[in-house]
Amino acid sequence: MGKRLTSFLDICVCLLIAGFLAGPAVAAGPPAPAGDHLAISGLVTNPMGKGVKEAEIEVLVNGRQVKPQGQEAEIVTGKPGDYVADFILPPGTLPAAKVEVKATKPSWKPVLPIQVKVLDAGKDTQGNRLFQAVQNLTMERTVTAGFWIASIILFLVYVVISLELMHRTLVSFLGAALIIFITYTLGHWDKSFYIISFDDAMAAIDLNVVFLLMGMMLFVGVMKKTGMFQFLAYKAYALARGNVFVLSLVLQIVTAVVSAFLDNVTTMLLVLPVTIEIAVTLKINPLVLLIPETFASNVGGTATLIGDPPNILIGSYAGLTFGQFVQNLALVSMVSLAVSSLFLLWWNKREYLKAEVKDVARTIGYLKEEYQITDKKLMIQSLMLLGCTILLFALHGFLHMQVSVAALFGSLVLLAVSGEDIVEMLENEVEWPTLVFFIALFMVIAGAEETGLIQVIANWVKDVSRGNLTAAIVIVLWVSAIASAFIDNIPFTATMLPIIAFLNQTIPGAESGVLWWSLALGACLGGNGTMIGASANVVTVGLAEKAGCHISFVSYMKACWWPMMITVTISMVYLLIAY
Repeated sequence: MGKRLTSFLDICVCLLIAGFLAGPAVAAGPPAPAGDHLAISGLVTNPMGKGVKEAEIEVLVNGRQVKPQGQEAEIVTGKPGDYVADFILPPGTLPAAKVEVKATKPSWKPVLPIQVKVLDAGKDTQGNRLFQAVQNLTMERTVTAGFWIASIILFLVYVVISLELMHRTLVSFLGAALIIFITYTLGHWDKSFYIISFDDAMAAIDLNVVFLLMGMMLFVGVMKKTGMFQFLAYKAYALARGNVFVLSLVLQIVTAVVSAFLDNVTTMLLVLPVTIEIAVTLKINPLVLLIPETFASNVGGTATLIGDPPNILIGSYAGLTFGQFVQNLALVSMVSLAVSSLFLLWWNKREYLKAEVKDVARTIGYLKEEYQITDKKLMIQSLMLLGCTILLFALHGFLHMQVSVAALFGSLVLLAVSGEDIVEMLENEVEWPTLVFFIALFMVIAGAEETGLIQVIANWVKDVSRGNLTAAIVIVLWVSAIASAFIDNIPFTATMLPIIAFLNQTIPGAESGVLWWSLALGACLGGNGTMIGASANVVTVGLAEKAGCHISFVSYMKACWWPMMITVTISMVYLLIAY
């Protein structure tokens, strides 16, 4: 019995030893295929050094295209513009063979085959020879049919909106659908008609903006039920003692200050209901108070890092701090606010004089009796959660949390604790046409950006201003201002960032950072020029329209174009003197 047990144990030990010895061989897997192994990698960038995504890479060996190991599709660059691929060639092919790389992408000039230098990297465990090569490529934009189609569609969208031939939400959504439709029909047969893929169009939608708007609309919807806005309307009227000019000036200053610490869209969402209540009391068109407030919100938002989206983009890219924005932009923003406020008071003086201010004391008494807080508990809940949300806005740089997260969190918690019906809120308080307009407009602009329209404008700035700091300041400021009046300033600012960085390195004196401030002032203040130039403008017009106050594209532009030009001129003088 003992001998049998010993023999059994001996067999088990032998099997275990054999298993351990065989383990590494099994783990190593099948031997690598025989042949010369070539690894090629690199970056594809534009002339400014920014990566070009989704460029198709082809590798040629002795003039014939070869496929990567285990792949049948083309090699495509990632989001940073990088690519890497492994090839197995017949033994003895390298290093004598001629290896070339080329790249193609719709709306970009193809990179003709470039011979790469192949380096010997030794041998693997099976004796196969290993080679590696690194080849970076630079691609330049080219004008294609897709470029003209995307540019014409963008132009027509603005024309139709300005002439009010169609609702702005319908025309923008139709333009977005047309761009994607052309891409997958004509673009399928001819790459020159390719504009933007569905995935890229979806990625172009700034959901941070969309959800921020939705969250703050829900906030305002709940707060309206407390009677707080009506109460504030009474207080504002009482403070002005019936003087509409003083009232408008006070509202502009308050809006500008709040916009410096909140984003200007949120500010307008909060002050808009109050303003409408005041205008109804005075029996004047609410737009003569709302438009100056919107203008002031954009001017005030220019002063700080978190006040306007272009500033957030610039601060993140250039590594600029909150204090640097205040130091360089607060003064010129204050002067611009003072001048533009006086101009808009003069512009609207006829409407202000029409206000019914017969018995101020009696009206104040009536408003005090009529406009009272109706739900103090809900008001306290709303103000506490709004305060927490504002705190999260201020800490967004430290927490690296998008402001939309704070807005949605605060508004949804408020709905939960207040017991308000979310279905009712979504149906009645969220301005869906405005949100859809933003979504569609992001896609239309992305089509123009993807085909190179915005890049053409940016390159023109670079070429014209080369070597002259004064010319660079003036051109960057004015081109940014005019473009931002008609093209959303967010993608334009994003496109200009690498160009400004390049100019800072090549133009003497630009290292002071003055061109960053030129871009910030141009993009933020230029958005005041039209009703579609800034997000706050679009939201104000949309909500005012919902309240029965319609304004045309041309009328808005008449009211705001010249004060926008004046503020940009003030900024130009400031930049040229200060730097």
